[in-house]
Amino acid sequence: MGVVKTEAKIFACTQSTVLGEKIAKAFGAELGNVITSTYSDGEFQPSYEESIRGTRIFIIGSTHPSPRNLMEMLLMIDAAKRASARHITAVMPYFGWARQDRKDKPRVPIAAKLVAKMLEAAGATRIITMDLHADQIQGFFEKPVDHLFASTIFLPYLRSLNLPNLTIASPDMGGSKRAYAYSKALESDVVICYKQRAKANVISHMELIGDVTGKNVVLVDDMVDTAGTLTKAADLMIERGALSVRAICTHPILSGSAYERLSDSKLEELITTDSIPLKEENDKIRVLSCADLFAEVMDKVHHNRSISSKFVM
Repeated sequence: MGVVKTEAKIFACTQSTVLGEKIAKAFGAELGNVITSTYSDGEFQPSYEESIRGTRIFIIGSTHPSPRNLMEMLLMIDAAKRASARHITAVMPYFGWARQDRKDKPRVPIAAKLVAKMLEAAGATRIITMDLHADQIQGFFEKPVDHLFASTIFLPYLRSLNLPNLTIASPDMGGSKRAYAYSKALESDVVICYKQRAKANVISHMELIGDVTGKNVVLVDDMVDTAGTLTKAADLMIERGALSVRAICTHPILSGSAYERLSDSKLEELITTDSIPLKEENDKIRVLSCADLFAEVMDKVHHNRSISSKFVM
């Protein structure tokens, strides 16, 4: 008997259907048929409406809050395991709950570790994700993790802008490594914002380390939530003499009054990906799709080819 070639099938959770369709098209396949039934109390049940026995399946779904999105991914993985899929890859453009990657005070959970264990317990055999909040979250998994970088999407766009006196900025000390990586690729200067928080999502004070006078600044971060840090940093840099301020953020969580803050800020534009669907349109937001990146990596994973070229930084 010859070697049995494993078929690849792609499915999407409800929160990532639009991105899933783009990825499937770029992959060269049809998005698989899944029906989700919902009980009157809110309980729901996904059902694969085609055979997946012996296949490699990719389940696309970002796990941003609400908790339903994570629960749907877990149920989809469990259903695939019980339907005898051979390989089950959770494709999570945005890995939610990643900000809780350590105990930053007593008596709190490490949610990122818990989510990793739940995904493995459900039956995931591989994880593909992009721009984790902390690189070391990969170590929470016993299964292989392909951690992609959105820099492969953002760098060509930044170069196309041909901005003179370009300076890369980090909105906080924690993002300085990412900012240095971008500055090295673009051969530009770096400045860093130092912020103090009164509590989560509330900044009490911000200071700038470095000179931005006469510079076109690009702030680089992995996610934008309330947009408080970004807009405050942008306003501070314009005050300090910057010619323009743009921001690059991989994951557009954009909760609370984020959209209003962006509209009222000195930010020229927010460049982001479609890892999370936008809640509303905004003239300052430019979305670059990550579909081609994920489709290419999924194809290489399926055919057991190297994906190291996608780990730019």
